Amino acid sequence: MRPSKVGVTVARHLPSEECPKISQVLARVGEKWSVLIIIMLAQKPHRFSELKRAIGGISQRMLTLSLRGLERDGLVKRTVFPVVPPRVEYELTPLGRSLHAPVSALGEWARSHLAEIDAAREAFDRKEAFEAEKAPNLHERRGFSH
Repeated sequence: MRPSKVGVTVARHLPSEECPKISQVLARVGEKWSVLIIIMLAQKPHRFSELKRAIGGISQRMLTLSLRGLERDGLVKRTVFPVVPPRVEYELTPLGRSLHAPVSALGEWARSHLAEIDAAREAFDRKEAFEAEKAPNLHERRGFSH
């Protein structure tokens, strides 16, 4: 499969000093927890505990780290309300809202292709298992362990 002309054009004109910065941004927005947080906050501002309950499987520490990273990158705004006990809400900034459409599109793509991806993984795993049975030494040389 050949890359699109747009991707080739962007890559060809990308100054080398921008590559690490772009990689950092893509790493942040590509994290599974960041994607889920962005999708949740696109609906409305949420408190920490609401996000934790809504995002199954995320630990308190991971949610804290993800929110801090998103806040540092200017995608999420943290507001502390002066009440007792203090109330903290998180919401998307305008920059964060601009990211919601591409993140949602990626999520929809993943959802619509889950069956194909599962089938490809199963076929790959069967092939790897067969190759490991036939030639265990070859399998080890490829960097896989038993």
